[in-house]
Amino acid sequence: MMTIPIRLKQYLGVLLLDYLRFSTALNRTDESYVALCNRNQKLEASPDGTGYRCLWQWTSDLHAPKYLPSLGLRLMQRAFSDRGLQRLPHLLATLESLAGQTGAVVECIVVEQDVEASLAGKLPDWVKHIHTPPPSADMPYCRAWAFNVGAKEALADVLVLHDNDMVIPSDYSKEILSKVKTGFEVVNLKRLIFYLSEKHSALMFQNAFSLEAHAPESIMQNSEGGGSIAITGQAYSAIGGFDESFIGWGGEDNEFWERANTRNVWNYANLPLVHLWHAAQPGKAATDNLTLKHYQARSMLSAELRINELRLVKSGEMSGPFGYQSNG
Repeated sequence: MMTIPIRLKQYLGVLLLDYLRFSTALNRTDESYVALCNRNQKLEASPDGTGYRCLWQWTSDLHAPKYLPSLGLRLMQRAFSDRGLQRLPHLLATLESLAGQTGAVVECIVVEQDVEASLAGKLPDWVKHIHTPPPSADMPYCRAWAFNVGAKEALADVLVLHDNDMVIPSDYSKEILSKVKTGFEVVNLKRLIFYLSEKHSALMFQNAFSLEAHAPESIMQNSEGGGSIAITGQAYSAIGGFDESFIGWGGEDNEFWERANTRNVWNYANLPLVHLWHAAQPGKAATDNLTLKHYQARSMLSAELRINELRLVKSGEMSGPFGYQSNG
């Protein structure tokens, strides 16, 4: 009896069960493509019909484009066909997309966490640069501390906690503000994140980005606390900001998201973002990652208890993360 190789089996499954529904949604003139998800998953439409919430925990990649890359390419082209996408290394490309926002005034703060400052004089004039040398040279990167420092310096009423490898459409800020104006304190609009290959990202850095150049390597859906999240300054303070006990990579965004969900949250996403390629952070996905273990321990406590704890500490201090002590 002949057995069919697993990859061929998956390919045939996509061809028979996914191709038609993807193509139908992509060929429509409305935004039906925003509702595309995997066969075994369900979405919930927002009350106003502008976005969708994933009815499952954690992130997942779209299955069909992995076996039919042409579907991923068409989806990326369709998602950005009516939403401006700016172009240009990682940080500068991200800043360029921020500069291209329409319908909103944007304040941008870049927090550089390194022993020596290397970005001074290399950023656009409209960007505020803050250098935060770690209290010891051996301290791993602390994303939570960086966000708290930036939030403390911000003048705007709404904060967008944004990583430097995420490129946004030109109406991103406007869409966020429209939700905040209706009373939402936390806004997550990331419906699809298109992960570019190393070669495709290089084209972007050379100002030669084209949606037709390559299909995305993967398309993530249901991204919650990481990458880019909007929150009012008042709500950020009310939940205690980021937890600076997360030293190293991983876990801090999930922990923050759990506390953010105690506020009035808009989590019906509809917008596409682009993730630029970079080498994986050392140890981030390791099974013995101490920050992920720390997240598991913190999650055992109620969000309310963690909020009360964090509101009592002095976070966002230029001297370093609260309570940090070097191992040296």
